[in-house]
Amino acid sequence: MTTTTANPDSTSASRPTVLITGASRGIGRAVAEELAADHHLVLGGRSLRDLEELAATFPSAEPFAADLTDSAAAARAAEALDLPHGLAGLAHSAGILVRGRIEELTAEDWTRSFTANVTAVADLTRLLLPALRTARGTVVAINSGSGYNSGPGGSAYAASKFALRAVTDALRAEEREHGVRVSSVHPGRTATDMQRQLRSDEGGEYREEDYMRPETVAATVALALRLPADANIDELSVRPR
Repeated sequence: MTTTTANPDSTSASRPTVLITGASRGIGRAVAEELAADHHLVLGGRSLRDLEELAATFPSAEPFAADLTDSAAAARAAEALDLPHGLAGLAHSAGILVRGRIEELTAEDWTRSFTANVTAVADLTRLLLPALRTARGTVVAINSGSGYNSGPGGSAYAASKFALRAVTDALRAEEREHGVRVSSVHPGRTATDMQRQLRSDEGGEYREEDYMRPETVAATVALALRLPADANIDELSVRPR
């Protein structure tokens, strides 16, 4: 994969760099828009063309195109990054929703859920830890309310989010000595494509006004990334009013 910088401005070298997975839509895109004014953005997703078009809309951004569930592809993409000043932030927004009652779920369903929502997150973080340590950066995992509880049809998704919370807890303790902060953000129901899928699976009506806006979640992610260095947001739960 060739990584190119799109639409850089004259101050891009002095901007802190943040990599956002799932940046092409939903919460990930809202995070990119929230941080664009004062960060250099590395926009993660699968479609290089879509990411290049998105990068061109920001003052300083570049694409990071890779299927993160393919460990070899993720490693190649990470190796191709040019991060001379390290990585100030890593926001994990990519993820999938796998639903079904336990009597319906196959081993492949469980593997797909954990590969995308846990293994890919942990592996990309591992690959980028040297750059995060250089910048004393912050990792923000966008988890879910399902990282705290589960219900009928939600076992595979919730189990992956419980596991992701365990990953962030361990990472926070392990990386404290290296100056890397780790935050876990747990949004309630948010107006995204995933929420449309969930409501369809539940047989209910999707009404955007019933849910938080992605921009609201993005503001909480930005808070964790911009927090002064003497503190860390370990976990933050944000819910619709």
